Amino acid sequence: MPDAPRATSRRLAALARARARIVEPGADGTPGGPSSDERPVPPPRPGVWRRIGRAALRPGRSQVVAAVVLCLLGMAGVMQVRTNDSGDAYRTARREDLVQILDGLGVESRRLEAEVAELQSTKARLQSGADTQRVAREDASRRVQELGILAGTAPAHGPGIRIRISDPQEKVDANVLLDAVEELRDAGAEVIEVNDSSRVVASTWFGNDGTTLLVDGVPLERPLVIEAIGDPHSLEEAARFRGGIVSEITGPKIGGDVTIAQLGDVVVTSLHAPPASQYARPAAAGPTPR
Repeated sequence: MPDAPRATSRRLAALARARARIVEPGADGTPGGPSSDERPVPPPRPGVWRRIGRAALRPGRSQVVAAVVLCLLGMAGVMQVRTNDSGDAYRTARREDLVQILDGLGVESRRLEAEVAELQSTKARLQSGADTQRVAREDASRRVQELGILAGTAPAHGPGIRIRISDPQEKVDANVLLDAVEELRDAGAEVIEVNDSSRVVASTWFGNDGTTLLVDGVPLERPLVIEAIGDPHSLEEAARFRGGIVSEITGPKIGGDVTIAQLGDVVVTSLHAPPASQYARPAAAGPTPR
């Protein structure tokens, strides 16, 4: 049967061609062409992006409520963190430090209450109509005296403290002296004088000329003596506060010595000479120009 081998040959040839088509490399060089996972995904239709944009520009009621709730929760969290941070400073403070802070707040509160009572009394006298001009003149004169004391142009006396600073190695510089003045002011010192010669006011500056200290350009001799008028107990506690001026001067970095004495009457006679104004001139009485 001559046709049988020929039919078998045709089947084998067809099978070989089929196998060749299966393993034929694709355009990317891999057998069988690109897989279905690597075929490019067709882009979404334009209508899909349009619907997404509309939803973002016009959120629903539930989305608005959720956004407001999240905003409130965030604000509450920030406030809680700030509250905890501010409380940690007092939680870790020593009992003596807390007592000092409380004393300072009490002194400042009493001073403000006395000032409020005095202003209310002056207001009542001015509104009573009985010799208003005399009351106004007395109040103006009293205020002139107070402002003269604060400006350093008038002598003053009252209870306070005297601080004597011994500095054998002359390491107390202008920064240390400025720290001492600021601590006394924070404790309620109304008048401060250095070495019975330099009145400390708002415009006072401190400097160094080598190892020589300068206050408003005037050299200071050592040991330094600082006198301050105010509540003696509060002023001394402020100076002895942990990390304060006494700790700084008596520490190993400076190696000095500090003595503090509470006095019933501190007399300050040094005056501050205000410089002449270079640009400012008194304004004429009348309505303020606009």
